[in-house]
Amino acid sequence: MKESALHVLDGVEQPSQVNPYLKAHRRKSFLLQKQDYIKGIQQGDRVILSQAITLIESNRNDQRQLAQEIVDACLPLAGNSIRIGITGVPGAGKSTFIDTYGSLLTKRGHKVAVLAIDPSSERSKGSILGDKTRMERLSVDANAFVRPSPSGNTLGGVARKTRETIILCEAAGFDRIIVETVGVGQSETAVHGMVDFFLLILISGAGDELQGIKRGIMEMADCIAINKADGDNIAAATRAKTQYTAALHLFPPTESGWTPLVETCSALEHTGVEKIEEIIQRYVQLTRNNHYFELNRRNQLSNSMHAFIEDELKNSLFSNPQMQEKLQQAEVLLQQQVKSPYKIGQELLEFYHQL
Repeated sequence: MKESALHVLDGVEQPSQVNPYLKAHRRKSFLLQKQDYIKGIQQGDRVILSQAITLIESNRNDQRQLAQEIVDACLPLAGNSIRIGITGVPGAGKSTFIDTYGSLLTKRGHKVAVLAIDPSSERSKGSILGDKTRMERLSVDANAFVRPSPSGNTLGGVARKTRETIILCEAAGFDRIIVETVGVGQSETAVHGMVDFFLLILISGAGDELQGIKRGIMEMADCIAINKADGDNIAAATRAKTQYTAALHLFPPTESGWTPLVETCSALEHTGVEKIEEIIQRYVQLTRNNHYFELNRRNQLSNSMHAFIEDELKNSLFSNPQMQEKLQQAEVLLQQQVKSPYKIGQELLEFYHQL
């Protein structure tokens, strides 16, 4: 038979486009033993610290168990830091402030860990995790550790395991822990329950300053920083400082015995940031002297326990196969409007308690 010009030779067999060692590499990366994680964290190994935090954020039962054992082992090494919560309205320059403030701290010999909570999409459940791009200096600073974490479906955007992450960072030798929240919302209550000092960052010229922020957030703040006080905005920032100072005097005395202060700053021009650090030092000194610092830490441990119990109960309820079937039936009843949501919810809880 005469060969056709269209005949194609078999040629050399091409290798698979998928790296055959990729799967094995992935398995190998999770083969660390508990003691390896603990030793690496104690030695300040950032790679192992990051891997341990990933275990904390995992939803897999085996990884969560390992993570809890690591946290328990690191707990005696934790607690030797100042924990600072930072929040503010969107566009206030929180990340720029943290970059400038954190760099100031590392120049003074501190080791800074930044736990930046990124909002997760309600539709895709994904996050941008762009804080490292906004913190250009800290992200390459040898004495800083920036960990962006997705907020998930936790109320207001607080990462579910932030408390445990703080413990690991302290065990790794970081003496300043900064927790940046998504923005002004109910999540600030949770952050306030895990830090020593709560800083609220605002800007002037964005409308009615006193109406643009919830009173509850202002009552929690130990200091209000009016950011972007530079150029033509200096006068407006000074007026905003006067307004907020007057407003804070209307609030009841704080349990800590501290009088919240208001300062102007420009994170972009690196002005006024040192004043914020001086205020934080004064606050820590005062609260250590009157023993509120230790009392607040003990309350944080209680808050951690309650948050863990609530989280575990929620996971137990919604992951139970029998409850999942009951929930599907409940959805049908809701659509038929034969019972109120509260009545159906009560029946679901009673069924769960009987399991």
